[in-house]
Amino acid sequence: MTIPNGDRSDRSPWNWLLLVPIVLPLLPFLFNSDEPRLFGFPMFYWLQLVFIAVGVTCTTIVYQMTKRRR
Repeated sequence: MTIPNGDRSDRSPWNWLLLVPIVLPLLPFLFNSDEPRLFGFPMFYWLQLVFIAVGVTCTTIVYQMTKRRR
């Protein structure tokens, strides 16, 4: 069992980057068209895959920038 450390802080400015993958899919104008198509898929479907990649990228960056050096 670990004892919580008093100097721990979750208030890194890098945490604001985690709002990007939350807010980005909520913007309806991004989904409002059928074109352009990518490999025959309408924009809605391939944009969902882009959102996944953005989420993974943002999470990885925040993790790397806020982890403690051991």
